[in-house]
Amino acid sequence: MQVQRLALPMLAGLVLAASALSGAARAQGAAEPMPQTSQWQTWQWQTSTPEEQGMDSAALARLVNFGADHSLDNLLIARHGRIVLDAYYAPYTPEIPHLFNSVTKAVTGTLVAMLLRDGVLDSLDHRMVDFFGDRSIANLDDRKRAITVQTMLDMTSGMAWTEGVEGGRPDSLIEWGRSPDAIQFILDRPMAKAPGEAFDYNTGNAQLLAAIINKLTGMSARDYAVTKLFRPLGIAAPYWHSIGPGLTQGGGGLQLAPRDAARIGLLYLHDGEWDGQRLLPTGWVDRIRHATTEMHASFDSSLRYANFFWVMSQRQVVMAVGDRCQLLMLFPALDIVTVVTARDYCSFGRMADEISGAVKSDTALPVNSVGGNQLAGALRDIATEKPSTVGAVPETAAAISGKTWRFPANGFNLRALTLHLTDQPAHYELETSTPDPARPVTTLAGPIGLDGAYRLGQPTALGVMALKGTWQDNETFAIDLRLVGGDTDRRWLLSFDGGKARLSGKDRFGRDVKADAEAPGAQ
Repeated sequence: MQVQRLALPMLAGLVLAASALSGAARAQGAAEPMPQTSQWQTWQWQTSTPEEQGMDSAALARLVNFGADHSLDNLLIARHGRIVLDAYYAPYTPEIPHLFNSVTKAVTGTLVAMLLRDGVLDSLDHRMVDFFGDRSIANLDDRKRAITVQTMLDMTSGMAWTEGVEGGRPDSLIEWGRSPDAIQFILDRPMAKAPGEAFDYNTGNAQLLAAIINKLTGMSARDYAVTKLFRPLGIAAPYWHSIGPGLTQGGGGLQLAPRDAARIGLLYLHDGEWDGQRLLPTGWVDRIRHATTEMHASFDSSLRYANFFWVMSQRQVVMAVGDRCQLLMLFPALDIVTVVTARDYCSFGRMADEISGAVKSDTALPVNSVGGNQLAGALRDIATEKPSTVGAVPETAAAISGKTWRFPANGFNLRALTLHLTDQPAHYELETSTPDPARPVTTLAGPIGLDGAYRLGQPTALGVMALKGTWQDNETFAIDLRLVGGDTDRRWLLSFDGGKARLSGKDRFGRDVKADAEAPGAQ
């Protein structure tokens, strides 16, 4: 199976990528009630059997089972405006918003389209440097002066940037995350090519566009989206991480419920119209559907790009794509919107083929009781967490319970960990480092399942913390950590030897991490 390694989503990427727990990213705004001014704005998704929309229940049951083997959190499919599949894999549940990573870029691009529609942005050919006349820009040459809004939307700005889309180190993201001024860092990049010459995935493009939205509207991109995009679509104001006061993270950090993400897909499937109102300028969606910028992807030579969307031209599929298989997939010829949230890499082509293969007709099919039962059984199965095997509890559990273990700098950014394994219920406390000078340490606490099942704890800026722990032997305790609604699965091994403890595991990049600590005693 092809596996695509996608751009890391967070500006604080280096630390967030290495740490499952960093609270450095800031979330803008809590959910607020939506105005109810029209029937469309209060429109809710209607559900349907797959056969009523010309799809095969048995094929969708196989797709649900496929998702269980590939770290999916959710799989939603809507055809002809009705949901035919809405699968949630435990412990993820519908009420938990999901981090969509670089799918966020498509939303940022959508806001640029709205600026163009309203005449706030005069042209997509407007030069980037014109918006930043208040800054001194390094490496300013004729090529950098030629960068336009459109070349940033198409990832052809030409700036030198290394993000590791197909593997390797995301060096530019690492340097960016260390920079005290995120916008200045991007503006100062040297040029590698002339604008429009070649595709090069660069999250900095989306961040500059978010800054331009702020300059043109006087609002953060998130607040502008609430007014112009989310409210008209009936989406409650979501969490959207920022990189500083008033400056939304343009390339990632947006959290949405899958059904709300599907509304954005439906807007694009309807050529930018919603309730008879044109939200996107004429031709915007058509340009995406007929994208011409070649991505030169090693895993699919047919991939094209436009306006922050990926296009599988041979399959006639349009996608917004986020790291670790966050997908908003559109099948215009089949009138299908699909939302995928996950925690690991996936094959776009395989996913698209399975979905399109479930379509058997443009009209309703006969009732399929057998297939319907298979689908219902698959949905029940994934909604129930399957506990892992739990071994015997050794005497070590009582000996280390309540002690705080402090660790030197490490790839998990874990500073301290306390396990209360003999309490009822069992719980933990931990401290992590963050790249935020104003908040260099984050403290988290919550329950830990000792019966092989996760215990959900407190929400964080990256998802709901969930932990479970099992003894591998008399000296080794395994901690499985998941950010439910995020994209993180981690396993830490704590090995105890007398008064010492060793932490080991792999970071987000698959690199081995080890750190030794000593316990100062009970708290």
